[in-house]
Amino acid sequence: MYKIGLVEDEISLNNLLRSYLEKDDFLVESFTKGQDTLDYIEKNDDINLWILDIMLEDEITGYDIIKKIREKNDEIPIIFSSARDASIDKIMGLELGGDDYISKPYSPRELVLRVKNIIKRVYSGDFHKLHYNNYEINTEKRTVLYKGKNIKLTTLEFDLLLFFIKNKGKSLNRENILNNIWGRDYFGNDRVVDDSIRRLRKKMKELNINTVYGFGYRLV
Repeated sequence: MYKIGLVEDEISLNNLLRSYLEKDDFLVESFTKGQDTLDYIEKNDDINLWILDIMLEDEITGYDIIKKIREKNDEIPIIFSSARDASIDKIMGLELGGDDYISKPYSPRELVLRVKNIIKRVYSGDFHKLHYNNYEINTEKRTVLYKGKNIKLTTLEFDLLLFFIKNKGKSLNRENILNNIWGRDYFGNDRVVDDSIRRLRKKMKELNINTVYGFGYRLV
């Protein structure tokens, strides 16, 4: 699963973009301040693509952030945006190492499409692959590898695994899991969720699905 670094100081727009990206199964690390972004870059190296607003409310600009990213990594794709003079910002951003430019205002859906196209181009060999701990999950072939060894999952078990991966960190109740995996027309006992998760845990020892007592489950 690919992780997007989102830098946008307009909180409402930041939240909107984040929701659009998460709906398309991207993990999002969002920032509203330039200094917080620089601090994160200094300590972490887990972002697959950056979306940067050039003009931020603090003294640090998107240009400063691009420079910092490029000091650590020359290959991470960067999309930058601005509501100012488009030609000046576009030239400066590209000269500093940006990969794409989008002028404000723009459609969140257009931004997501650009993100997906760049991710697919840059990470083409891994576009259908998700990683969790030592597991490699291929969503196209529907296979799971653990340190190169194939783990055999049923169709339902794979769908359940993928649902947890896409909702990592979220607490999911049994009804939610039932509706998404078994369908809303399923009339069996919800204990089928517990049984399926138990089998999944047995097959995948490093899959950290925690029980949220009195509620459901959460993958951490």
